[in-house]
Amino acid sequence: RLHPLTRTFADVKSVFLGMGFTFVDGPDVEDYTYNFDWLNYPTDHPAMDEQDTFYVEGPWESQVPGARLLRTHTTGTLQGRTFESVLKNATPGIPFRYASMGRCFRRDEMDDTHSHTFHQIDGFSVAEGISLADLKGVLAELARGVFGPEAVVRFRPDFFPFVEPGVEVAVKWGEKWLEWGGAGLIHPNILRRAGFDTEKYTGWAFGLGLDRIPLVRYGVTNLRLFLENDVRFLGRF
Repeated sequence: RLHPLTRTFADVKSVFLGMGFTFVDGPDVEDYTYNFDWLNYPTDHPAMDEQDTFYVEGPWESQVPGARLLRTHTTGTLQGRTFESVLKNATPGIPFRYASMGRCFRRDEMDDTHSHTFHQIDGFSVAEGISLADLKGVLAELARGVFGPEAVVRFRPDFFPFVEPGVEVAVKWGEKWLEWGGAGLIHPNILRRAGFDTEKYTGWAFGLGLDRIPLVRYGVTNLRLFLENDVRFLGRF
């Protein structure tokens, strides 16, 4: 039978394919340019700290193109690399929707909802006149697709360097709210860098934790149970 995480990834992908997303992929060992620079991160952002990022080549002070690290999110792979391919193509086919799923790595302490190795789903779209309302509709559709028709999603204002405005996305988890990820309208600096007229085009983007979906779906209280490969636990699924 399928592992509950594998089943979750397949269901998520099915929902996004149904909404017209094209899936792309990228390497686990990423370049600083794509992981941070393309996403409008200032060089003094806390995420640059060695405590948050696993650097593969060079010390963490080497915040320059060419520094190599284990990607901290799939956002960089998706937006930076995809926008670069758009720059090389005079007719990118706007509007478009892209998504990416994969492993990410951060120097996080293990607890019930965090791990140093986790999985993320990222998506973004660029078109004329799209807004946060379109983004909320996409995420609401995803929530219904993976949690069921009664799924409850919450959006609260938050800050992320790559979106403006930004929102925190959370889902109802029993009697509590479980943070699911971040989202918002793509920052104009990123759109301009990709060659888009920001007076004409807007875009939205999101990054969500895939590993947290089965927590809500199956009523599991500890993320580590999915990673321990205990057949007694996995046999429940």
